[in-house]
Amino acid sequence: MEGEERMSARSEKKGRFKRICVFCGSRAGYKSSFSDASLELGKQLVRRNIDLVYGGGSVGLMGLISQTVFNGGCHVLGVIPKALMSHEISGETVGEVKTVADMHQRKAEMAKHADAFIALPGGYGTMEELLEIISWSQLGIHEKPVGLLNVDGYYNSLLALFDKGVEEGFINDTARHIVVIAETAAELIKKMEEYAPVHDKVAPRQSWEVDQLPEPTASGNL
Repeated sequence: MEGEERMSARSEKKGRFKRICVFCGSRAGYKSSFSDASLELGKQLVRRNIDLVYGGGSVGLMGLISQTVFNGGCHVLGVIPKALMSHEISGETVGEVKTVADMHQRKAEMAKHADAFIALPGGYGTMEELLEIISWSQLGIHEKPVGLLNVDGYYNSLLALFDKGVEEGFINDTARHIVVIAETAAELIKKMEEYAPVHDKVAPRQSWEVDQLPEPTASGNL
């Protein structure tokens, strides 16, 4: 999709989010439903004029969603450690690519530029990114919505573990609601737009000496 076709795809008025960070696999997985979900999420971002922040890879689900958003005329920012460039980038890069020193800097940089977060299916890295951003919300470091696109029940076992954590007294019941869950991209973004934090934070945001995440903007983005 080029020129006018790319711009015409951006037909909907901007909503709550300007940029969403998507965590997802550098592999496509065995089910076509995972790739389909990645493509559909990309299309939903374009329809809503939402730019993409992601891990910078051009392969797997990362490659599918980044190419879809870029072709739709939205800005794409990829953040990738130098050590992973040969592993996660194949061929030409998509959009703007920022190289960083390590995984810690990658996550901080992605979080800094995003108004919200969505996790697609993925491996250890995707789950680690998801869990850290959930933890940051629980601690009070940010109040940005965290969404989980539970394609074909991929994350059912992880969600059951969260429930077990509540049952055994390791996770507060209110903190269990940090994660917004849906099976389709359109439903998930709608739920995230309606999200408001209800959990008790460990510490107020102002007490954290971190510069990774910007303050909420005047436009209402968190």
